[in-house]
Amino acid sequence: MLKTSQVYLLLFSLYWAQGLPVGFMTHALPVILRAQGVSLAHIGGFGLLMAPWAMKILWAPWVDGIGHSKIGHFRSWILPTQALTVAILIILSFLPIQALNEPLYLLMFFIALLCLNIVGATQDIATDGLAVSILKGDQQHWGNMFQVVGSRLGFIVGGGAILWALDWLNWQSTFLILAVIVLINTIPVLFFQEPLHAVSEKSKSIEPESQGKSPIALDHWIQSYLRYFLQNKTMQWWLIVLCSIKIADGLSGPIIKPLLVDLGLSLSQIGIYVTMLGALAALFGAGLASIVLKYLQRSTALLLFSMFKIISMAGFAWLAVQHQTGISIKPWMIYSINALEDMFASMLLVVILTLVMQYSRKSHAGTDFTFQVSVMATVSGGLYTISGIIGDYLGYQNYLMLIILIAAVFLIPIWQWKNSLMKFK
Repeated sequence: MLKTSQVYLLLFSLYWAQGLPVGFMTHALPVILRAQGVSLAHIGGFGLLMAPWAMKILWAPWVDGIGHSKIGHFRSWILPTQALTVAILIILSFLPIQALNEPLYLLMFFIALLCLNIVGATQDIATDGLAVSILKGDQQHWGNMFQVVGSRLGFIVGGGAILWALDWLNWQSTFLILAVIVLINTIPVLFFQEPLHAVSEKSKSIEPESQGKSPIALDHWIQSYLRYFLQNKTMQWWLIVLCSIKIADGLSGPIIKPLLVDLGLSLSQIGIYVTMLGALAALFGAGLASIVLKYLQRSTALLLFSMFKIISMAGFAWLAVQHQTGISIKPWMIYSINALEDMFASMLLVVILTLVMQYSRKSHAGTDFTFQVSVMATVSGGLYTISGIIGDYLGYQNYLMLIILIAAVFLIPIWQWKNSLMKFK
């Protein structure tokens, strides 16, 4: 029987390892590119690197259905993907960022980062499936807290610490350190004894192959799978919530960090006081959300935390106004606004992941969890790619105001989903 503390440590280490490369691409890379004079439109284009996180549902059924029972079903995916992550980070250490203006290097850099995301997305499927399989109902919100804490710690190191370290360490040393950290975080899963992976007859029926022989048409499989998420009004509204709740994040993704650069913050300031302090605020938010969820219904928490997120976005809109009017802003105010937004975003993420886990069937653990997360990632990633162009056209102030208005409108699906839950009681 697994001890609860062992389960939490395992999830913490796995999500920390995953958070390192994602933290670099979402937090450090936009700052580095903007500091080198890259436009918002081009920075937004780098959102294509995150496509595997949106497309991973395409291979999630294979991760759910294929595994080595002696090693452990999900461990047989996690261990090799962790090893590949270490290998790619080592390769990246030999590709210095200073050569961005060379087309051949830029292509190699893009391919390496894309491979890192494909490997990370695959590991995430297995890790999510493992989490759904081993966490009981009363452990879910605490397990998701450790998931968010681990991911945010990865963001601290992969995003903030890299920006800070690049001022006194070279590129190669920085990435070799990241590789060592991922390797260390492999130790808990290396000695973890995974429970037997239960695949029911029902789960086999929705696999992309029927009885392992005759392929089923992809459109038929999709229709069959989607019946679960379209079976009643509550699930239909939940699917709409999944499609809309990350719209604000996708629209603001390429804008926030460049705004901080244009406000005059240095790489070290952004690395330490924005990314790292913000991640610490997110850790606090994750813990606070887990406590609140003991006393508040998940549906109420989702609506409340979404409102908090909109309020925090208004802080960035205020910074944009000050920037446009040429008013000087004290750095501590920028740090505080960013920390507040990170804290509320983390609180919202905990309740989202708890609900995603709640709506994931044990027999389809990895696929259900991955499908729901992929829906959010697809919307967010797609908007991220084009939002830089819109931001360049409208300017920081007008664009952030528009994002706040859109986010407020999309509180309606959450309210409708919450009401549908009450009708079914």
